[in-house]
Amino acid sequence: MNPFAAKTGTALAALMITLGAPAAAAVPAQARAERPAGWQAAWMAAPQRPSTGFEPNWSEEGFSGQSVRQVVRLTTGGSSLRVRLSNDYGPSAVRLTGATLAYAGRGASVRPESMRRLTFAGAEAADIPARGSLASDPVRLRVQPFQSVAVTLYFAGTTGPATFHAQAYAGSYRAQGDHRTDTTADAFTQVTHSWYYLSGVDVTGGNDQGKDAVVAFGDSITDGFGSTTDADGRYPDELAEQLAARGRARPVLNAGIGGNLLLHDSAWYGDGSAARFRRDVLDQPGVGTVVVLQGVNDIGFSESDTPTYKPAPVVSADELIGGYRRLIRLAHAKGVKVVGATLLPFKRSDHWGEHAAAVSDAVNQWIRTSREYDAVVDLDRAMAAPGDADLLNPAYDSGDHLHPNDAGYTVMARLIADELTTMR
Repeated sequence: MNPFAAKTGTALAALMITLGAPAAAAVPAQARAERPAGWQAAWMAAPQRPSTGFEPNWSEEGFSGQSVRQVVRLTTGGSSLRVRLSNDYGPSAVRLTGATLAYAGRGASVRPESMRRLTFAGAEAADIPARGSLASDPVRLRVQPFQSVAVTLYFAGTTGPATFHAQAYAGSYRAQGDHRTDTTADAFTQVTHSWYYLSGVDVTGGNDQGKDAVVAFGDSITDGFGSTTDADGRYPDELAEQLAARGRARPVLNAGIGGNLLLHDSAWYGDGSAARFRRDVLDQPGVGTVVVLQGVNDIGFSESDTPTYKPAPVVSADELIGGYRRLIRLAHAKGVKVVGATLLPFKRSDHWGEHAAAVSDAVNQWIRTSREYDAVVDLDRAMAAPGDADLLNPAYDSGDHLHPNDAGYTVMARLIADELTTMR
């Protein structure tokens, strides 16, 4: 059991304004004067195009006269917060009628004493710009690390297809009508496991202020496929807990997207790594380190004949190494350290084949020996089955021979925490 899973949350914030614009320019003078300096990302989700996804979701239909309540757990605390929304894949602006923030309770319920109405440049209603983002005005509200908060968005009109994050491994709740200030779960009768428009929560004024955030960047293994829903058992969640338990607390952000590729874009699986690296890593407030665990889909989709990604290119180790080098250059140009993680064993999975085996071996050997990363975590060897280096240890296998289970994610987090605590 995740030791922090039972802890419920505190608050988040009121929203700010558009993609790439300086925060101060979007806030009235009075709010600017009151806002603490130095935002630190405490939670994030990587935006994706609306799509059918792996299980039913509301992204393609969007919202019309509905409220959507979403619960997220912060990995660092603070005294003030703001919320970020993304309409990155929306061709037109989306009108947000209003939003609230509260400490999360059980399911879709919230703690009544914590209810706050969010504002955007002083107003409750705002437009999330076409192919852009919106952030709230700051809210003064004390939150602790590993507390959960609920953000409720109300759309009186029709949004059209919604930018979302497909695999949340957490419940999001929908109600017909304006229920943004409801404290009970009664009206929120519909549930999916995706996040909609919500892309970030930032804090300031916390004990961990100034400690560089760690971004976990990758595919479904980073996203948390195979972990227990609503238990915060993804490896980045576990990593934040491991660091805190060692007295080395840092914010940890999950920039994984299920099915994501290093070299190519996908309508289902998000933009390729080079295309989204700046948005999902380098532009996150306070980032200092990124852990890169990616490439198994580039290798394996051509083996698996995946119907949602056709035709799947057959890629070489040299092509993947070129992709990793691009990410390293981008990160180092911004002063961000890069930890390279070797690809996990995946024999007997649908991604496995003769070509995949050869390429993964070559890629992992380069990651171990090239010295181009600032540090390396050898997950390939640590997660392998006894007696078969190509097979994921059955004790860590969620059942598909590709994705770890909760125990496997805990081991991954421990290994990465070991490296982070010794990095210079």
